Amino acid sequence: MKNKALKRLIYSLLTFVISFTLLSFKHPSPIKKDPLLADSSFRIRTIIVDAGHGERPPEGGRYSPGTQGSYSFERDITLSIAKKLQAEFEKDMPDVKIVMTRTNKYDVIWGKRAEIAKSNRGDLFISIHCNALPNRTIREVVGHKHHKPVYRSVSVPDRSGKGVLLLVYSTNRIGPQNEALRENEIIGDDNKVETSVEDKAEDPMAVIMLNRMKNKFRKQSIRLADLINDEFTQTDGRPSDGVREQVVFVLDHTAMPSVLVETGYLNNHDDEDYLNSEKGQNEIVASIVRAVEKYRDEAEAVSKN
Repeated sequence: MKNKALKRLIYSLLTFVISFTLLSFKHPSPIKKDPLLADSSFRIRTIIVDAGHGERPPEGGRYSPGTQGSYSFERDITLSIAKKLQAEFEKDMPDVKIVMTRTNKYDVIWGKRAEIAKSNRGDLFISIHCNALPNRTIREVVGHKHHKPVYRSVSVPDRSGKGVLLLVYSTNRIGPQNEALRENEIIGDDNKVETSVEDKAEDPMAVIMLNRMKNKFRKQSIRLADLINDEFTQTDGRPSDGVREQVVFVLDHTAMPSVLVETGYLNNHDDEDYLNSEKGQNEIVASIVRAVEKYRDEAEAVSKN
């Protein structure tokens, strides 16, 4: 009886060891597919290129001229970079449609820019801008009275800013993002059964899906911004303020991964010269294109796993 009990104990131990070995040394499981990108047909088909700011339109109305440097204007630089970016995308990614929100010197209000992005079913939104720091207020001595210094406040340019900054939309402003997502969902195929924005707003499942899409687009925006920032810093050797979340109207109202690229500080003389040079603009464009190609490879690889 003791021998049988001992044999059973030995067999049990062997079974446990073999099972533990198989479990411990099994092949790693494949990358878990994101259900929102699990469709193997997913492709980046449309990229929206947004040249920030512009001059007052001939018909009048609101417009945003942007910042200016000692001899150049943001609106001109952004349009020049955006056109170069469009040409480079079309050369390197001929299967992708490139849509410009602005093709001439006149401004397009931010609401219209977001509408262009949504109506063209954009997969990425890239907005080109130039940065500038506000003037600093300092106190300087202008004389003495009763043996005591007399001060006055003086506004002086702050030229300390240098390099790039990447902005993605902040989740603190969720209303416009949700509305954009609902509107984008309504623009569907002719044979798709659609419901109104109001119906979707009351549908708990639609709310869950909207929140998932919003969170997904935020993560994708940050990933794309990180890739662009890496190209600027590691390839071009430019200083960077990093990637920040910020309330930006045009980003808030798009329903896709969106990044605003602050390409440099116009009130910094070195940056202004760089942004106005062919070399500088070409480097900026090449870095953005390389980052988008890496992003596309990652996104489409996920959809195939």
